[in-house]
Amino acid sequence: MKLFSLFTQELAIDLGTANTLIIQDGEVVIDEPSIVAIDTRTGETIAVGNRAMQMHEKTHQNIRTIRPLKDGVIADFQAAESMIEGLINLIGSKRRFFTHLKMVICIPSGITEVEKRAVFDSADHVDSKETYLIFEPMAAALGIGLDVEEPVGNMIIDIGGGTTEIAVIALSGIVGDQSIRTAGDEFTENIIDFMKRNHNILIGERTAEQIKINVGSALKQLDNPPEDFAVNGRDLITGIPKQLSISYQEVAESIDESITKIEEAILKALETTPPELASDIYKTGLYLTGGGALLRGLDKRISRITKLPVHIADDPLRAVVKGTGIALKNTHRYSFLIDRKSV
Repeated sequence: MKLFSLFTQELAIDLGTANTLIIQDGEVVIDEPSIVAIDTRTGETIAVGNRAMQMHEKTHQNIRTIRPLKDGVIADFQAAESMIEGLINLIGSKRRFFTHLKMVICIPSGITEVEKRAVFDSADHVDSKETYLIFEPMAAALGIGLDVEEPVGNMIIDIGGGTTEIAVIALSGIVGDQSIRTAGDEFTENIIDFMKRNHNILIGERTAEQIKINVGSALKQLDNPPEDFAVNGRDLITGIPKQLSISYQEVAESIDESITKIEEAILKALETTPPELASDIYKTGLYLTGGGALLRGLDKRISRITKLPVHIADDPLRAVVKGTGIALKNTHRYSFLIDRKSV
């Protein structure tokens, strides 16, 4: 058994719309943006992850940057394979000694059978001999240290790049879930539209992302407000590059509608929760994970509407991949993992 483990490479992959994280031997070895740069003449992969992100929206006709995942699922099959392969290769040259690749990949809970198959096929193309899938809310619950096998209800709200996953978990299963395609990417689009509409300035995706990180807020009144953020873009009237400052109140206004959609989905999930589990949730509260959990004031806003305590995970960005890593070590134990045979 020990000899066999020398020739096995085990990877836990959180294949996210915005970022892909990979755990090997209990350590996060890859944390890179989910993007790939392709040479349009040859179809070859030029760069993946951070290097490809630096090229994003700055390319000429011979280079194309692709984000292969949209709304949490694979939208461009070939680009997704190139990206997964490129990121696995970034782990190191040791890979060529391994003969048996085992993977646990994280997927949204609202995924269809066809979309599941696309994930399995991508794994097959990178020579995975053993592939398991795990639903994001379940991985997030494991990652923040909840005992998912207990007969106790816990509600997880995982706000990623492409989807917001809301699930009630008990006895190793998802009792009720809501998966909506309103999340970080939608916030980014809202900010781009707001800058265009209110300030007549055109900004790119990367700049909007920076605004979200630096002055993003779910509330118009914060106890510790961030300083205004300087934004560079193109003036839509003169066509000349221009700089202006944006405050957190403006960002809160721009993403207000999208956050309301998330709040509605949370209330809907609470409405459909069986009464005994609802009583558990009243005691335990709600758990926020994913990049969206870092949005200033979001916990207060959700707490205000649900009248329940809201806990933000210690490392919300890595909660899902940590949980996927735990599932990887215990594939024999967890019944909620989906493998090739059960699809």
